[in-house]
Order: sequence, then C-alpha cells, then structure tokens
Amino acid sequence: MQPLNAEYYDYQNYTEVDTLSYKTKSAKAQEVEREWFVVDATNQTLGRMGTKLATILRGKHKPSYTPHVDTGDYIIVINAEKVRMTGNKWDDKEYQRYSGYPGGQKSKTAKQVLDSAPTRIVEHAVKGMLPKNRLGRAMFKKLFVYTGDEHPHGAQKPQELKLDK
Repeated sequence: MQPLNAEYYDYQNYTEVDTLSYKTKSAKAQEVEREWFVVDATNQTLGRMGTKLATILRGKHKPSYTPHVDTGDYIIVINAEKVRMTGNKWDDKEYQRYSGYPGGQKSKTAKQVLDSAPTRIVEHAVKGMLPKNRLGRAMFKKLFVYTGDEHPHGAQKPQELKLDK
C-alpha cells in the first residue's frame, strides 16, 4: 500500500459541495398558505371526484407537502345532489351506521341517503380517503358541501376548480 501524497489529489480544481441545498424543507403549520376552491359536482363520478378532493385537502398537489402537517386547501362543493354513480350503485350501495346498542345497526341505500341528506354522500366519500387520525379530522373540516348553486363563502374569493370527468 502506497502512502497518499499531495501530487495524487488535485486541490486547485476541487470544489466543496454545498450540502445546505440538499436539506429537505418541512412545512410549518404557521407558514402554510391556503387557497379556496369551488367544485361543481354536477355529473361528476363520486369516487373519482372524491379522490381528487382528498388529494387537495391533504395538500399533496403542492411542492411543500409534508405528511405530518396539514398543508391542504379549502374546498367548497356545490350541487352535491347532482353527483352520479356508475352501475347499480344507487340501489346496491349501502351506508351503515351503528348506535352502539344491541340491534342498533341501521342501513340505507345510496338513493335513500340522496333523498334525505345529499351532502352526506360526498362527505362520506371524501372522509374515507383521508387519514384516520387527528390530522385527518382537521383536514376534513376544510371541506364544505352544499346542495344547489349557492354557498356563503363569497368573501374568501374562491377559484373555480375544473375536475376531469
């Protein structure tokens, strides 16, 4: 084994790598800038629309996405009663709930839920695609679902968000 000598290394052409530029930046909750979006649910397929809304609520569409910080935006969904499902899901899909008492399990078809509370269908679809923890519950609070064209969030100046069908 030969000893290392100075002639072996070219010190004049050596540049040190700036390691600060390679550090991962984590978003902080105070620094997150949120936007408001309006989505028209007319003729949108429920599951495909739900995945896109959950992605935006989580903030995964932003370069500053951090898994342990809520970096998502606010979403307003209008015309929730005009959402569509493929196949026979209006009659076959069941929404179940349980009161906690023996014999307290109740179920309704999607058509029955649409008649009684049309906003619940969209809320249920999106909530199921969010994390099941404290952070997911905070993300879900940024979703506002309404029937009809009107919503009370005009002061936030929401942008219209086009979703592919």
